[in-house]
Amino acid sequence: MNTRRHGDPVKSRLTDTARWRDVVVVLLLLVTQSVTFAYADTKNSIPHIGYLVLSPFADQPSPERAGFIRGLRELGYEDGRNIVIEYRSAEGDPEVLPFLAQELVDLKMKAIVTIGSPQIRAVREVSHTVPIVMMGAADPVRLGFVRSFSLPGTNVTGMTAIQTELGPKRLQILKSAFPRVAHVALVVDRSNPGIEPELSAIQAASRQIGVRISVVEIPDETDDDALRARLSATPSDAIMTIIDPRVSAYRHFLPQYARERRIPAMFDWESFAEAGGLMCYAPDFSDMARRAASFVDKILKGANPAELPIQQPTEIHLTLNRKTARSIGVTFPESTLLRADRVIE
Repeated sequence: MNTRRHGDPVKSRLTDTARWRDVVVVLLLLVTQSVTFAYADTKNSIPHIGYLVLSPFADQPSPERAGFIRGLRELGYEDGRNIVIEYRSAEGDPEVLPFLAQELVDLKMKAIVTIGSPQIRAVREVSHTVPIVMMGAADPVRLGFVRSFSLPGTNVTGMTAIQTELGPKRLQILKSAFPRVAHVALVVDRSNPGIEPELSAIQAASRQIGVRISVVEIPDETDDDALRARLSATPSDAIMTIIDPRVSAYRHFLPQYARERRIPAMFDWESFAEAGGLMCYAPDFSDMARRAASFVDKILKGANPAELPIQQPTEIHLTLNRKTARSIGVTFPESTLLRADRVIE
């Protein structure tokens, strides 16, 4: 007699429940894994760009950094949402730049944004492929960063500050406003090779208009007292600067020193005039940084930096500080006032 055995119905139900539980656990694991991978893919798809500077970061963003962020927002980018900006500062020490540049390159940045020649050089020394976007470097052709403005031909593109052309113009405006100026102390950072073309242009212009130029190099480390000693050893009757990140660290001291000496001063960054500097003739660096954001946008969309023409500033502003003029006992001629784009009272 063939007998068919049936299992214990209670045990059978328990086995079925366990199987269903295992299936549910597996499904949950698969769903969780899919969500994790999807999140990772989304995270990895957000472009990361580097932002490399020589100067220390301040709590209040510099005009350039604020302008760049504004430019990104105008193009639909928001840091932390659809783009990530990796900020790096050398804290005023040029020797740190190569290490920071290497770090950003190793992090696979889609582009590295910077403003000064030392930073550009540092990145170029570790990579000729990662796109570099300038926010206002001086004379990139003469410095060998690009082949031409119209066709860079390298991994460098962005904005140039045309400082070589503007340096002599600053000297001419200073001399025109104050004809008695005969000896100018020119404060520079000689460790920055990017200033040399502008320095040569200013020296050539000075010979044409009969003004003596004494180059005053800033100390290796930011030190107001050390710079004061160097300036005091130079019997000048006016002050000028060639701006770079390390010179910008003296944007409060230099206007103050010129006021103490009661001598005219011409600067090339508007922050100096806002800090009490007598005169400034300079591009709108904030606007240049804003426009630099469009280069980042194009590169993220696949453009080749070697084929993106370099752009020049469209706005050069003459800023006069009449409050400072009164404090040192000088008066701007009417012709200079008529040329001014901004007058600080």
